[in-house]
Amino acid sequence: MTLARRIGGWAAAAALGVWAPGALAADASDPHAHHRHHVAPEAARTSAAYAVPDVELVRDDGKTVLLSQELEDGRPVVLSFIFTSCTTVCPMISATLAQLQRKLGPARDQVHLVSISIDPEFDTPARLRKYASKFGAGPEWQHYSGTLAASLAAQRAFGVYRGDKMNHAPATLVRTAPGAEWVRIDGFATADQLLAELPGVHASR
Repeated sequence: MTLARRIGGWAAAAALGVWAPGALAADASDPHAHHRHHVAPEAARTSAAYAVPDVELVRDDGKTVLLSQELEDGRPVVLSFIFTSCTTVCPMISATLAQLQRKLGPARDQVHLVSISIDPEFDTPARLRKYASKFGAGPEWQHYSGTLAASLAAQRAFGVYRGDKMNHAPATLVRTAPGAEWVRIDGFATADQLLAELPGVHASR
């Protein structure tokens, strides 16, 4: 099955807000596929005041940046954690962000989409750029790597660390402005759910 068809299946499942077992059928014989993620069948919305750690990450353009500064540019933030060799949860999350990007239309540059690798030792900036291009990521959607310690600090700060990349769970976090509380959606959020969390953004449906 081609990547485009896989992404289409993942996006369709994400749009329904549920996990579609059929989306994994093509990966069942893949020896590199992993199916030990803790997958929530329905997205659960909560809110929390997370403290953004002052750690250095490496952006997909190769520039070293402070995470705290990257998230404080005044724009709403949609944050996810992924890794490029993931064959199940991460493509679903990224397909949803790609759909959100399309729905935002001309307003896409008003929102900062952030994807942080939980496998930074493998996910070099070059690998992240290649991964991002598969999902049509625009300049407002950036991917980050760095040291393992920095990635773990970010994961722990946002409560997504599960001890091993193979056990990570789908979660998307949204903050409308610096200083505001974060909205956390555990499970597979849809693009429309994420749009609903960005009331100040004038998106084109």
